[in-house]
Amino acid sequence: FRENILKTAKALVEDTKLLVSGAASSQDKLAQAAQSSANTITQLAEVVKLGAASLGSDDPETQVVLINAIKDVAKALSDLIGATKGAASKPADDPSMYQLKGAAKVMVTNVTSLLKTVKAVEDEATRGTRALEATIEYIKQELTVFQSSEVPEKTSSPEESIRMTKGITMATAKAVAAGNSCRQEDVIATANLSRKAVADMLTACKQASYHPDVSEEVRERALRFGTECTLGYLELLEHVLLV
Repeated sequence: FRENILKTAKALVEDTKLLVSGAASSQDKLAQAAQSSANTITQLAEVVKLGAASLGSDDPETQVVLINAIKDVAKALSDLIGATKGAASKPADDPSMYQLKGAAKVMVTNVTSLLKTVKAVEDEATRGTRALEATIEYIKQELTVFQSSEVPEKTSSPEESIRMTKGITMATAKAVAAGNSCRQEDVIATANLSRKAVADMLTACKQASYHPDVSEEVRERALRFGTECTLGYLELLEHVLLV
């Protein structure tokens, strides 16, 4: 299945180039590029799902790693299309153009990450390492979103934010255990758990910090501690990767 994924991923990179150049061309070309990329990501998702299924049900954690990789690409494509829409017909020095270039870079990074993951899946000795590398990259991207000035669509209670920190505690224990055992399956499980725990924490933290009852000072502190917690956890994962 690797060849099919590689071929489809290359087509998606070409679609990405068309999307970026489409921002400066006609609405028709932009629409064509968006439609083409939507078709290609659907094909890529199907091929990756088939690849995950071929691993067999006795290795669910590695299946999750593959599915997460294609989810990251799909999310990046969605963000890229949004950025393209915002930059359409704008001058080259418009801030939206810089956002577009940033979105395109993330897109290519995630496609590259998917291909590395597919390659690692075929080599059991590198599966854990690759899963961890992909999770570290994902968390860094989530942290960038968290640190942006974008206000969350909904707010949540501080209690919800506190509840989500429990996932970080569990994931930390799992990461320490994986660092001690150095077993591939433990490292893969840690990568999958860490990814969800940190993403959930960042979402809950930002939503709680924008709760109507929260003051500006408390919001800044909450956002700062959310960042520090994430950076600390990234450092932990880097140590596990080193081990």
